[in-house]
Amino acid sequence: MSTVDLALDGNIATLTLNNPGKLNAIDLAMWQQMIVHLRAISANPALRCLVIRGAGDEAFAAGGDLEEFVTGRATLEQALHYHGQVAEALNAIADCPHPTLAMIRGACIGGGLEIAGACDLRLCAESSRFGAPINRLGFSMYPGEMEGLLRLVGAAVLKEILLEGRILGAREAYEKGLVTRVLPDEQLAGEVAATVARIAAGAPLVASWHKQWIRRLQQGTPLSEADKASAFAFLDTEDYREGLAAFLEKRKPVFQGR
Repeated sequence: MSTVDLALDGNIATLTLNNPGKLNAIDLAMWQQMIVHLRAISANPALRCLVIRGAGDEAFAAGGDLEEFVTGRATLEQALHYHGQVAEALNAIADCPHPTLAMIRGACIGGGLEIAGACDLRLCAESSRFGAPINRLGFSMYPGEMEGLLRLVGAAVLKEILLEGRILGAREAYEKGLVTRVLPDEQLAGEVAATVARIAAGAPLVASWHKQWIRRLQQGTPLSEADKASAFAFLDTEDYREGLAAFLEKRKPVFQGR
């Protein structure tokens, strides 16, 4: 049975893509489960970070579950519904107010690459591999799914990935901007834990604001006076006062997200 499993450990959420025997290939039910989980995660102010990973060590996710395309994506109406759900899930990851991190082992292909690309950070093992060889399957990537990868790596790299359909190793993926960090396989879990700890130690409101302002600046339009004023919303927060006090008192801050 294919599932997307949600686990909570204190203020850290983990979503595990789980499709045994299919390298965690993602079917429609999994995309829909992702949407439901992301709504709950985004609405939970107590969380500090979301980790997305694949079950086991062989794959993050090896693309979509092609077997269901025969009956579940056979007509235009079905295809629009199917890929509308995919796009909604990817947007839910990108719009999550909490920092998101993809922990990647093994195959990160097609839909798996789209999920990883929607995350804020992507840490991968040296044995990981990346690509979207759908040019050999006779269908194109849906524009609503392509958008996040285009923002991440730009047109030149995305054209290379899609037009060649070549599978990239971890080092080449890093060089092209697809991943944030490449680790020896045995060090991946430890570095993910350390990265999550660094994120969780920061002020959660600040993390959300940083994500918000990066997206706003990517629009390429000048900031309005209202934009500039709202950038100082932190002045009225308890976390700002706590951060300053902790610095002056030479202690670790304790942030409450208020």
